[in-house]
Amino acid sequence: MEHFLRSFALECSIMRWLSLISTLAILLALAPRAFSQKPASNAQQSQDSAAGISKQDADAEMQLQKAIGDAGNDKAALVRNLKNYLLRFPDAPRKAGVYRALVESCQQLQDPACALDYAERLVAVHPDDSEMMLLAIGLLQQEGSEASLTRATSYATRVIDRIEKTPPEEKPARMSLKDWQAQQDRFRAALYSLRGQIEKSRSHYELAAKDFQQSYSLRPNAIAAEHLGEIAEMKNDYPQAIEEYSLAFALPEDGPAGKVDRREVRMKLGNVWRRVHGSEQGLGEQILTTYDRLGAVPVTAGPWTRNKDAKDLFTFVLRNMDGSPLPLSPLKGKVIVLSFWATWCGPCRELEPEFVQIAKNYTGNTNLAFYAVNTDADESLVPGFLAKQKWDVPVVFADGLDDSMKVNYLPTVVVLDRDGKISFRMDGFPPEGFTETLTTAIQQALNSGKLNSAK
Repeated sequence: MEHFLRSFALECSIMRWLSLISTLAILLALAPRAFSQKPASNAQQSQDSAAGISKQDADAEMQLQKAIGDAGNDKAALVRNLKNYLLRFPDAPRKAGVYRALVESCQQLQDPACALDYAERLVAVHPDDSEMMLLAIGLLQQEGSEASLTRATSYATRVIDRIEKTPPEEKPARMSLKDWQAQQDRFRAALYSLRGQIEKSRSHYELAAKDFQQSYSLRPNAIAAEHLGEIAEMKNDYPQAIEEYSLAFALPEDGPAGKVDRREVRMKLGNVWRRVHGSEQGLGEQILTTYDRLGAVPVTAGPWTRNKDAKDLFTFVLRNMDGSPLPLSPLKGKVIVLSFWATWCGPCRELEPEFVQIAKNYTGNTNLAFYAVNTDADESLVPGFLAKQKWDVPVVFADGLDDSMKVNYLPTVVVLDRDGKISFRMDGFPPEGFTETLTTAIQQALNSGKLNSAK
């Protein structure tokens, strides 16, 4: 579930925080003259009436600003104040914004019951808010009661229905139809798997199986196969359980519906195999046969599958922004400078202009290669971002290079010597001295190469 929420709402998670900040900023900053506490004249009241501002709305606005201001930076106080505000003004004009602020604050206070309460209230006000429905689903699953799981199923169904009814005309202008359709299929595969897991926890195995089968048909994925194996095993359909567990073991661990524990899948597969055959003899052949069969399955390559067999830096083949391949083997013998970044990374936006300038300082030096390496899970976000940033440096997709170099924090800048070995690494962006530090590291790598050549 957590993996799905990250992958489905990569953009939404950022927008959720921005929405909260914007809501609070607007409420704090907004001080309309019509809301003055001084007694208004008849003329002013007429103007207010013409503008559609009632005295009750004006009072609600002032009290909301007071509730937020009195809380200061105390989240617990903010929650108390906003709850009391809603009791006093249940139909306040900014009720939806208050609900959203309460959801965020309750989550920060680790109060899931409170977060769920206001998430569902917000969904009632804005029934098309898929992001809030997904959040509510996760909280309802944690609660675990039959009533909670029933509501979670309903929300999941509504999100699926909305995704499936989205016409191609609503796709982002910069996204191709093919990419948009692939993204929609990933969303749908994840959503069907999510609803299947809820139904399975309710012991609705037939409904769950249908959802997992639909998820698998959209994108062959190990999560759906593993759950189908468990359902088959519970029904004592051991041959089918073996088939599903074999698929779950052979497919990539990570996929649109989440990540499986391959060791755990192997234990489940071995357990059922021994029950049927008495020992694990023949299991290896079963697994190899499944691998061979999957060779014909059109599993879309993702960051978790590209370059999975690369043994060193120079066997990697990355992709340029237009999708064309960029093999790194021709770069052997050069100093390579890599900056790992993502569209959601604030410090990356501060670092990259300096990185670009350093690259420009070495224009014409054929012994150097600079690349900004994108690590976004949703690659469709990148072209639009770059169009605004206008970075004048080659940009490529990581395609597993970040995992190979164990890039666990962004931004990360790496300098590789002429043999492809890391000679310098910086995790994070220091506000001062970045240009000088990186330039020194590049010079040392270049000079080291000259010394080695002289020897």
